Amino acid sequence: MRRFNPDWFIDYKNWLEYSIEKDAVFCLCCYLFRQDVGKQAGGDTFVRTGFKLWHKKEKLQTHVGGVNSAHHQALKKCEDLMKPNQHINNVFVKQTKEEKIKYRIQLNATVDCIRFLLRQGLAFRGHDESPDSSDKGNFLELLQFLADHNESINEVIQNCPKNNKLTHPNIQKDIVNAAACETTNAIIKDLDNGFFSVLVDESRDTSIKEQMAVVLRYVDKKGNVTERFLGIVHVTDTTALSLKVAIESLFSKHGLSLSRLRGQGYDGASNMQGEFNGLKALILRENKSAYYVHCFAHQLQLTLVAVAKNHNVIAEFFCLIAKLINIVGGSCKRRDALRDAQFVEIEKALDMGELQSGQGLNQETNLKRAGDTRWGSHYGTIINLILMFSAAVEVLEIILVDGTSYEQKGDARSTLKLIISFEFAFALHLMKSILGVTNELSIALQKKNQNIVNAITLVNMSKKRLQMMRDNGWESLLAEVLLFCDKHDIPILNMDEIFVVGGRLRRQTPQITNLHHFRVELFYTVIDMQLQELNNRFSEANTELLLCMACLNPSNSFCAFDKQKLIRLAELYPYDFSESDLMALDIQLQNYIVDLQSNDMFIELNGIDELARKMVETEKDVTYPLVYLLVKLVLTLPVATATVERSFSAMKYIKNQLRNRMGDQWMNDCLVTYIESDVFDSIDNEAIMQRYQAMKTRRRIL
Repeated sequence: MRRFNPDWFIDYKNWLEYSIEKDAVFCLCCYLFRQDVGKQAGGDTFVRTGFKLWHKKEKLQTHVGGVNSAHHQALKKCEDLMKPNQHINNVFVKQTKEEKIKYRIQLNATVDCIRFLLRQGLAFRGHDESPDSSDKGNFLELLQFLADHNESINEVIQNCPKNNKLTHPNIQKDIVNAAACETTNAIIKDLDNGFFSVLVDESRDTSIKEQMAVVLRYVDKKGNVTERFLGIVHVTDTTALSLKVAIESLFSKHGLSLSRLRGQGYDGASNMQGEFNGLKALILRENKSAYYVHCFAHQLQLTLVAVAKNHNVIAEFFCLIAKLINIVGGSCKRRDALRDAQFVEIEKALDMGELQSGQGLNQETNLKRAGDTRWGSHYGTIINLILMFSAAVEVLEIILVDGTSYEQKGDARSTLKLIISFEFAFALHLMKSILGVTNELSIALQKKNQNIVNAITLVNMSKKRLQMMRDNGWESLLAEVLLFCDKHDIPILNMDEIFVVGGRLRRQTPQITNLHHFRVELFYTVIDMQLQELNNRFSEANTELLLCMACLNPSNSFCAFDKQKLIRLAELYPYDFSESDLMALDIQLQNYIVDLQSNDMFIELNGIDELARKMVETEKDVTYPLVYLLVKLVLTLPVATATVERSFSAMKYIKNQLRNRMGDQWMNDCLVTYIESDVFDSIDNEAIMQRYQAMKTRRRIL
């Protein structure tokens, strides 16, 4: 015989392999598992060069050899490899049914403890976790507490192997990561490959690392506007390009695409909103439908800051308040004196019937310095100062007597002289009235479910209220100021007398009366400046996009409906509406308005968010899919970055001074589960345990 005989495969099917290229046969088992036995039984031939002596078939049997031959040992190893039950991992984790139950109890208890700590934003590890430690940290102490109150858990923990206690920090981090992944996956699933907007901001954490928080805004399957925290990323470079790369990387990690982006919401930083090289510009180059909206709450705060800086009297007023707070709150002793004085004032007011008593009423208040970046802080400071004015005056008088230095006494004397003046009292109540209007707007803008059309409506409403105050609010404001001055023994000016600046008459300017100064130079001017700033800052109200969106407002039986503007709105989203879609939308809009205006369920709707929910509830979203798509696109546009700001507040709580060495991934996982606690609560332990098991090979299986 001068060639290979295929019949040999029948006799030696377990190991024989033929190479057409080399025209030789080999032993698969020996090739994979042969030990170094030299040329024993022709082993080297069947592994390296190949066997070609076709006329000597007996050499094949010689290679097989006896029971303990090298070939049989290799064959045994090969057979073990092919048997699933003999796989090394299965042999290693081979467990009885009872052991699996015990492992599940142990892992479930560990997940329960971790779930509690994540939910409450608490630290895991302790300074000393040794067996003799009196405080082993929250995780170990909580696990022991759980074991002490559950016999089955206690039995499992006490008898588990020392190398599988599930308490190592790496195990804790794996389980936390599994919980965070399941939470984020639930959010992505709720998004359902729909359109979304992105809200982005940056802040430094306690270890002075720049962190970028990313929030998604979308409309869920029930028609609800939802804002969800996606994650936080450490960025070493805050240029627009670096931020874009970081966002794309985060999107890629979670299966999101910039092509589905329909809105961007940032603050006014140049690296964010720059027209040419800002983050918004870079994204708009790739996706023209990702419209940018400057954070409304941030713009509102800028209007307040502008008025405070550009009007001399108001600027001096806020500086004086800051100085007063620094003096009164300069020490614990002064703060105690302030609280005691306020307590006495409340008692007097209760005795005279000026205040009502009851649960939650007349709580302890304090004076806090307003900040340019803290929304609503100016209004809160002014309200508290009005309530605590007598107490603040009393503390200043105490400092005049008991001050430890001439500097302290001098500051107290000058401040006291300025705050017990009619001008200060007038500015105090004027700004209280103005900020009272804008504070309501600020609170409304920070709601997660706020939509862009309603936000513009609220801004316009605030403008109208300020205009009404300007036209009709002088008399009521003056009466309020006079009442305040009378209560606190502040000298009241005669409005017909010549206005005096700092105790001296004006020399180089025309003399004016007190009435002209307070009514024209203060009351009218400050309100006009506020209105002008609102008009300048909120320029979005005049854009074509917003004007078209307003036509979807269902208020007053859809009185704002305009079919042509809504078709134009669809044209502004070329990726979502083809030419055929625009033709179909025209017909749908005609049927839509006739249908909904005659439907009692849609008559009393007050906003586009209510319209979306009602359309889903009545399945009108299926009847008019293109109209509902317009509704979703409008609701998807961001209003404010308040949700991102809240995530930074959570970051400061999670990564505090005692936990300032947290890694970026560890902090992100803790933040996701802490911020999106409602989503985290909806995920059962089984899902977390299964993901934990699938991360890597474990010593035990579920």
